[in-house]
Amino acid sequence: MSVRVAVCDYGVGNLRSVERALVSAGAQPVITADPSLLSACDGVVLPGVGAFSAASERLRERGIAAAVRAVVESGRPLLGVCLGHQLLFEHSDEGTGGDGLGLVPGEVTRLRPSSGKVPHMGWNRIHILRRVPLLDGVDDAAYVYFVHSYDGHPRNHSDVVATTDHGGAVVAVVQRGNVYGTQFHPEKSGAAGLRVYANFVQLCTRASMGSAALPA
Repeated sequence: MSVRVAVCDYGVGNLRSVERALVSAGAQPVITADPSLLSACDGVVLPGVGAFSAASERLRERGIAAAVRAVVESGRPLLGVCLGHQLLFEHSDEGTGGDGLGLVPGEVTRLRPSSGKVPHMGWNRIHILRRVPLLDGVDDAAYVYFVHSYDGHPRNHSDVVATTDHGGAVVAVVQRGNVYGTQFHPEKSGAAGLRVYANFVQLCTRASMGSAALPA
């Protein structure tokens, strides 16, 4: 039986492309805004495109934020994608600002125009700083697809897994325990991105079998 992976529906995600990628990876995706249904799954994907403050408000209002934190505390894997990646952090200065989930210590700030065109859009290579299960089989210098105007800055450098170059180093992948985030869109990143989802499904499978969460 395939593992169930919740895809959080909070009004700002490209849900169907994430759903297709998870099906291709062998999972049973559950697109939901119901915290109780989300909490019953073997892992969670937090996708997203749009504004940080509006997204964080919706997560809190709908009870999704609390459910996501409970999933993480239980040892099950969480993957934040693009805006979902940024929501893993504590705070963003986008617009009027806003508080994130606080699962990765650090801040989200606007890309500096002096460092490159904003928004950062298109295919870029990633530079893998350390190997984690999410990137098993993904080549260093693999091309992946980015669309963003803000980026996360982990307070602990050990949480940074991979970077990309956009007029300087930009964090592309983070991991803290069983919490993962990709600033790029794996579902739009060809074979490398599908491998990321396949690896995440494997993490969910391991969690469903009672494996302990990976250490930070």
